[in-house]
Amino acid sequence: MTLHKTTSEQSIKLLSHFAEISDHYDGFIIDLWGVLHDGVMAYPGAVDCLRRLKQAGKKILLLSNAPRRAAVVADGTAKIGFLKDSYDFLHSSGEETWQQLYKRSDHWHRRLGTKCLAIFAESDRPFFQGLDLQLVQEPQHAEFVLAVGIRNFGDTVDLYASALKKAQQQGLPMLCVNPDLEIIRQGKREICAGALAQYYEQIGGEVRYHGKPHPAVYQHALKLLGGLDKNKILAVGDALRTDIAGATTMGLDSLWILGGIHAEGLLLNQQQGLKQRLVEMAEKAALKPVAGLPRFVW
Repeated sequence: MTLHKTTSEQSIKLLSHFAEISDHYDGFIIDLWGVLHDGVMAYPGAVDCLRRLKQAGKKILLLSNAPRRAAVVADGTAKIGFLKDSYDFLHSSGEETWQQLYKRSDHWHRRLGTKCLAIFAESDRPFFQGLDLQLVQEPQHAEFVLAVGIRNFGDTVDLYASALKKAQQQGLPMLCVNPDLEIIRQGKREICAGALAQYYEQIGGEVRYHGKPHPAVYQHALKLLGGLDKNKILAVGDALRTDIAGATTMGLDSLWILGGIHAEGLLLNQQQGLKQRLVEMAEKAALKPVAGLPRFVW
């Protein structure tokens, strides 16, 4: 059974266990939220699956759109069971953003200035440590908008619309630290910074993103994986818009974990077969993962 580079004429394969595909690849880029855990607890079997993959001698990079630095993400991930010896590398959109704001290595980031209207939860305040930024409260005092995440669980985009409209009218660029539109935390959906950025673009604002599905975060991931042949790397994720689309853009095979962000439309809808549902949803998104797997289990 060949799993590499399926064509449009071939159907997406539906797997039951990760072991069915693991031997076909040497390196893995694995999402966290929606694949390994729900933000609070590890999914059943996920800790064991990741450890078995590492024991098989595979190179593993965990890649997250979390708006936090990589070391912070690693510590939090370890607390829910994914110890640092069960993977090789971890990278995050938060780490990429921090590095860009610290180094200012290109014109776009240099022109941002230092006064920012930052949207973030209090738990994300450590992100700003070491950065030469002045946090301001009103758009008229800012040079750019930094969308880290919503302030409180349950917030909607409407709560931020007034400030974002004022920022757009002033021509402030926005830097988005997490391109995800939403996540599911213990069964409840909540918006992410990507939803704020999407709204900002809709009203005419300029947005730069760090994280999946954008190429820069994958380019760094590939460097960390040590120059493995791209044909031998599998990206594993639950979100079509970020994980699967990002892998496709980079020419990587992808495995779609069905029990994450799209579970409601896939696993919970029993009116048609799962295989048919996943194929139809992928085709609607114009994406072609090599396979689908309900959960990240060995």
